[in-house]
Amino acid sequence: MNPQEARALLDENVQTDWLRKHCLATAAIMEALARRLGGDPQAWWSVGLLHDLDFDRTQDPARHGLEAAEILRSRGVPEEAVQAVLAHNAEGLGLERTTTLDYALTCAESITGLVVATALVMPDRKLASVTPEGVLKKMKKKDFARKVSREHVQLCEKIGLPLHEFAGLAVAAMQDRAGELGL
Repeated sequence: MNPQEARALLDENVQTDWLRKHCLATAAIMEALARRLGGDPQAWWSVGLLHDLDFDRTQDPARHGLEAAEILRSRGVPEEAVQAVLAHNAEGLGLERTTTLDYALTCAESITGLVVATALVMPDRKLASVTPEGVLKKMKKKDFARKVSREHVQLCEKIGLPLHEFAGLAVAAMQDRAGELGL
């Protein structure tokens, strides 16, 4: 699926602005991870963009990802990508993460909330003011961005990236797309 088709599919299925921005942030991080880990940047970007395709409709952890997988399969998306979309909600669906793409998507989509929350407490409320060190410092505070799974963020280590390096990659990727993200 090319980027234009992926974006059209997102626009067709995701209605809420915050969720679109989350998907765009995840896509940016996934593209950066692909470049770092030797994956296909366009394919990984698309997986990041489309991972929450059904969230507006389902919002139920026991269903989230299943409708997205059906939509993606009907569009001929490779099964490895479909499995990664399912595996980002492994706990809700009773699945296991097994591939680099599974782990990459899970840690990428998880850190977006932490980076955004860090930006929003900065005096200028901009991604440009966020540092990897700041994100990691906030990550240690359990009452900050409570819904962010620290365990999921730390899955970056399963793909060979130390937490500090992953935080730097994520912050830089999101800063590069700050205009699209509204931050």
